Amino acid sequence: MISPASRDAQRQADRLRVRRALRASVGFVLLLWLCFAAQQWFNWAFLTVTPHSLPGLLGLLTAPLLHGSVEHLLANSTGLLLLGTLAGTTYPRATLRALPLLWLGSGLGAWLLGEPDSHHLGASGVTHGLMFLLLVLGLLRRDRAAIAAGMIAFLFFGGMLMTILPHEAGVSWQSHLGGALAGVLAAFLFRRSDPQPARAQYSWEIEEAQAQARTEAGFETYETRVPDDVPVLWQRPPDADDRGKVLPFRRPDGHDTHPH
Repeated sequence: MISPASRDAQRQADRLRVRRALRASVGFVLLLWLCFAAQQWFNWAFLTVTPHSLPGLLGLLTAPLLHGSVEHLLANSTGLLLLGTLAGTTYPRATLRALPLLWLGSGLGAWLLGEPDSHHLGASGVTHGLMFLLLVLGLLRRDRAAIAAGMIAFLFFGGMLMTILPHEAGVSWQSHLGGALAGVLAAFLFRRSDPQPARAQYSWEIEEAQAQARTEAGFETYETRVPDDVPVLWQRPPDADDRGKVLPFRRPDGHDTHPH
C-alpha cells in the first residue's frame, strides 16, 4: 500500500518529468524554426539526404533540421511537441537513448529507398519514430502508464500507420518508414531502460498477503500466536480468598435461602 507521503513524492516527480520533457520538446522545435530562418540565406540542398549518393549521406545528420515550407514545419512542430512531451514524460531514459536511432533511421530509410537525384528533408521521420516507439512500448511493457501513452499516441497520430507507405507525391514515405522501423527497434532495445511504475495495492490484496504470511509462519489465518498474546483486562488480586463463597438471596416470602 502506497503511503500518502510516497504518493505526494510521486506526483512531484511526475510533474518534474512533464516539465523537463516539455522544455526539451519546445527547445527542439525552436531550433527547427531557427534553422528554417537560416535556410533563407544560403543554398542548403547539399544538406539533404540524396539517395544512393555518398555526399548525400551527410543528410543523415542534417536533413531533419531542414524544412521546405512553413506548412511542412508547422505539421512537424505539432507532432514533435505532443509526441516528444509524451515520450519524454513516460520514458525519459528510453526516449533519450532512442533519439539517435530515430534520427539516423529516418535518413537511412530515405537514402536506401529513395529515388536517385531526389532530396529528402524534414523531421517527419523522427515524429514517426516517436509514435511507433510509444505504440510498441505500450504493447511490450503493458503497465498503466505505457498503455495510456500508447493509446494517446495512436488516438492523435494513428494515421502514421498509413504514411509509411507510398500514398502522396512529394512526401518522403521512405524517411517515415525508416523512422518507424527505428522506433520499433528502439522499443525492443530500450524497453527496460525506465523502471516500472509503483502499483498501488488494493485492500483485498493486502489482506491476502497478510494471510499468506501467517500461513507460512505456521499460524492459523485469524488466530494469534499463543494465548499469552491475548490482553488480560482484569486479574484476581493475589491475596484474595473469596473462592467458594456462597451468596444468599432473598425469596419473595422474605426467607433467606442458599443455592444448591
